[in-house]
Amino acid sequence: MSGTDVGEELGARAAQARALALLRIRSRALAVAILPAAVAVVLFAADAQGHLAGPAWDAVRWTVLGVAVVVLLVTVLVAVSVARARPAMSPTVPVSEEGAPDLYRLVRDLADRLDVPAPSAVALTPDCDSWLEDRTHRALRKGPGAALRKGPGVSLPKGPEAPAEAADTAPVLVIGSPFLWWMRVAELRAVLAPVVAGTGPSAHPDIAAARRFVRGLDAAIADAAAPGRGPVRGAPLAFAGWVARLLLRACRGHAAEMERCVAAAASMRAQTVDYGLRIAAQEQVGLAYAGWDRLLTRVALPAWRMGRWPSRLDAGVVSALTELSRRDRLADGFALRLGERPACDLLEEPGAADEAASLLAARLFHGGPAESGPGWAPVDWQQYPDEVVDRKWRSEAARLHRVLDTLGVPRASAADPAVPTLARVMEHLSGPGGPGGPGEALAAGIGAAVAREEAEAPVHGGPEQGGPGHGGAADDPLDLWGPGPLPLFPLQPPRTGTELLADHVAAMVCCAAVDTAGAAPGLDWLDGPALLVGGERRADLAAPVLSLVEDGDPDPLLNWLAEVGVRSDKPVRLV
Repeated sequence: MSGTDVGEELGARAAQARALALLRIRSRALAVAILPAAVAVVLFAADAQGHLAGPAWDAVRWTVLGVAVVVLLVTVLVAVSVARARPAMSPTVPVSEEGAPDLYRLVRDLADRLDVPAPSAVALTPDCDSWLEDRTHRALRKGPGAALRKGPGVSLPKGPEAPAEAADTAPVLVIGSPFLWWMRVAELRAVLAPVVAGTGPSAHPDIAAARRFVRGLDAAIADAAAPGRGPVRGAPLAFAGWVARLLLRACRGHAAEMERCVAAAASMRAQTVDYGLRIAAQEQVGLAYAGWDRLLTRVALPAWRMGRWPSRLDAGVVSALTELSRRDRLADGFALRLGERPACDLLEEPGAADEAASLLAARLFHGGPAESGPGWAPVDWQQYPDEVVDRKWRSEAARLHRVLDTLGVPRASAADPAVPTLARVMEHLSGPGGPGGPGEALAAGIGAAVAREEAEAPVHGGPEQGGPGHGGAADDPLDLWGPGPLPLFPLQPPRTGTELLADHVAAMVCCAAVDTAGAAPGLDWLDGPALLVGGERRADLAAPVLSLVEDGDPDPLLNWLAEVGVRSDKPVRLV
């Protein structure tokens, strides 16, 4: 037996030992629950045989029986609460075998090479990660394959239902959608090898039972904490949640160690498949994550805030990372990979999959309805500069002038006092900076206006925008968290008043450049909205704007405007 086999065997045995420890905790809890009943049985059996007779023992017997009945009723309550609770399920885009036969073939071939059961199905997640997810609870409650037939408002063409055996024994393979577009087929296979290898430990009955026990406890706690329960129903659920919390606290250490051992055993088994290629593929994982993060924060977020969602985010990852390869000498070699077959070719309709994952990403990271509608529409990359960038600039410029109006700042155009100009903004901000200056009052006003508009904005995903595919918690995992974004992490930290003011002044400058100097809105794949002058991106606007906003010095910006040919006294079109 090789060292790899020995390591895998040790990891598997350690995982099984931890699983047995978890099951022992369950058995002990059950033993404590039936102990009063067992004592009552012994006492009544002794009475039937003529032992422990007398009024005192009769009182003891009936007291113990009453306690046993109460404890058994409570045990049934907790057991039913745990059994009926819905374990958290990751929102994903289901991929049927009919919609991706080559992908399913790759996964099954990988499982055969690893000598493990194949996953029951494949799904996509709009994130740079891959994992196995056991959906046995949902499959048993709603029928075989039910969890896979209904996605979070978006889905690919459906194939035949998964057989009951697969739904009950094998987990679902969840693949990060950016991997499919950026990685080549061989790289994806190497990255998925240790993930698919995890189906081996998942098939072990002790490990599967321990996982179901822990998931049930976690779901019962979440169910007890859900709002909107009446006192009649809420009190029993709260007690069940308290018991489940005690049990989960006792299980936490064993559960974490079991999963660590399962991952170690799967990693050791996967070393026999594409080990050398996996090292290079892991570099692509890090690169894809970096590109995905930049695309979400710099490109997608401005569109989401305007009620538009880019419909081809995964294709945008390829463009962003290709641009990174062009700029960064360390990434020069990555562009050569683009001649190989991309993993998205394993899908029959990659465009539909990209659109579904893009909509799910918008819902996960920003909040939004499950389908397009008024105030929530898709946007193609070709339309992004005109429909997102230009509209963003003009909306911010309009807000800037509205705040100036509230501060009583006069218009700068003598010919037409009603038209907005860049000169008005520059004249107001020029002069002494620092605390108490005109920049501070304007920044406070803009911050208040932004906060007010965000508070008044309609909540995406409300009942009036639900529509098909957004019919309730039974159908949509996202409804567990309500209409807002999931509590994952903020895509962008809160902006200060000075940062907001600088953004609004820069937007006003860009509007003036478009209207008076023939510039155009553009899209930079790594930095988001960009100003194009003569077809080339101008990335040197931030410093002159900051000089004006923070120091009250207009000279750097005046020099920039003269170089580009912008007329600050000309009217600017706003929305």
